[in-house]
Amino acid sequence: MKKVLYALSVIFAAIILDQLSKGFLLYLITGGVPLYGAAWEIVPVPYLMTGVTDFFNIVFTWNPGASFSLFRALGESAPMIIIVATGFIIGFILHHLFTRATSYERFPLALIAGGALGNLIDRIRFGAVIDFLDFHIGGYHWPAFNIADVCIVVGVGLYILNWYLARQKCLKQTKGGK
Repeated sequence: MKKVLYALSVIFAAIILDQLSKGFLLYLITGGVPLYGAAWEIVPVPYLMTGVTDFFNIVFTWNPGASFSLFRALGESAPMIIIVATGFIIGFILHHLFTRATSYERFPLALIAGGALGNLIDRIRFGAVIDFLDFHIGGYHWPAFNIADVCIVVGVGLYILNWYLARQKCLKQTKGGK
């Protein structure tokens, strides 16, 4: 039971941080936080809020595609296709997390699931995801992203790192045992 509560707390923390940050930006721009609506009717894009440093801006942009604006070319059907695909992926991750995950997999999988759910909430509410973190060098910008994207990337990185370390430990034990 402790493992389930731990995973759920990480998932909910990721969702809450993501949704609060996006809600705060919506509030700053529109004076309110709409519960739903067509993304482009709420805030036109791109909306540059401020240049925080020489390499970082806070912007407001809608991403109808997947991570880093992938699949934008799908047109009007993109949000529904991505919602269904994301739902299946989240379902698979949650199933693995709650039935088979080893101790080193729990935190990364919970981060990935929380981030994916945070972006899924935006897709269902608005048909697009709110992105607002913009890193750049001169005129070269990394695609804007959000807290949910950070959770997903960190979760995947930790998952790979933990898998690698567990594999190395297993190989050491196998070599040492012979």
